[in-house]
Amino acid sequence: MAHCPECESVVEIEVDDVEEGQIVTCPECGVDLEVVNTNPIELDLAEDEDLEEEDDEEGDEEIEGEEEE
Repeated sequence: MAHCPECESVVEIEVDDVEEGQIVTCPECGVDLEVVNTNPIELDLAEDEDLEEEDDEEGDEEIEGEEEE
């Protein structure tokens, strides 16, 4: 059993069912969590947010380029 770092709810995970680095979803708030330790099970927020921010910045640049034409 582990706790979601975002909403502190209990996330039921069996030790035998997960590996370090695996992504699981919190059943309460829906945030993606990364398994950072399996004994004991520890969860942290998944790093996907950084990738989304980079994609947003690239999209903004394309829009700016279109406005200049």
